Amino acid sequence: MTQDQWTTVDRYFTDLLAPDDDALAAALADSTAAGLPEIAVAPNQGKLLNLLVTTAGARSVLEIGTLGGYSTIWMARGLPADGRMISLEYDPRHADVARANIARAGLDKVVEVRTGAALDTLPELEAEGVGPFDFVFIDADKVNNPNYVTWALRLSRPGTVIVVDNVVRGGRVVDAETDEPAITGTRAMFELVSREPRLDATAFQTVGVKGYDGLLLARVVA
Repeated sequence: MTQDQWTTVDRYFTDLLAPDDDALAAALADSTAAGLPEIAVAPNQGKLLNLLVTTAGARSVLEIGTLGGYSTIWMARGLPADGRMISLEYDPRHADVARANIARAGLDKVVEVRTGAALDTLPELEAEGVGPFDFVFIDADKVNNPNYVTWALRLSRPGTVIVVDNVVRGGRVVDAETDEPAITGTRAMFELVSREPRLDATAFQTVGVKGYDGLLLARVVA
């Protein structure tokens, strides 16, 4: 199996089941033009997030890591008409691109993008009494994954779904000897989830246009 084959299969799935529309295509194009890293979720993974939001019956979504707003658009489209979404982005330039992309998709009344380090803005949400959220997507700096999951729990309720992206790290997640922060943070997150009685979770590996990686999927049970 090769990357070319994974990409071809992903494109087959995407063309049939998750084709781009003007707003999604423009969000990716404008993100690239603005020099944002090309690390947005793949289209079929965006559709997966959309379906998870819809299946969970979510009315409120928290995203940690907006980037250019591509995944944001997918998830916001899964909300009901009176739904709301807050997305947290560290980089002000990324946030500006995301806000423009979200507005063009007609979702600026649904989505609020807050700028700043998430570990600063998450306590602000709690202080404001925002939440609980029905769905949380974590896709930011991996070293802080344990902290983000802890905050997701604080801002959740029984039944909340939590998804953490990029948890396989090309298979390096099993390397217990590494000192690479993205891997040590991801391993610490898995250890936290495995010990946390309020979470029922699994993780799975994926291959596709974004290479070899995977997701953690958890549900708050208490």
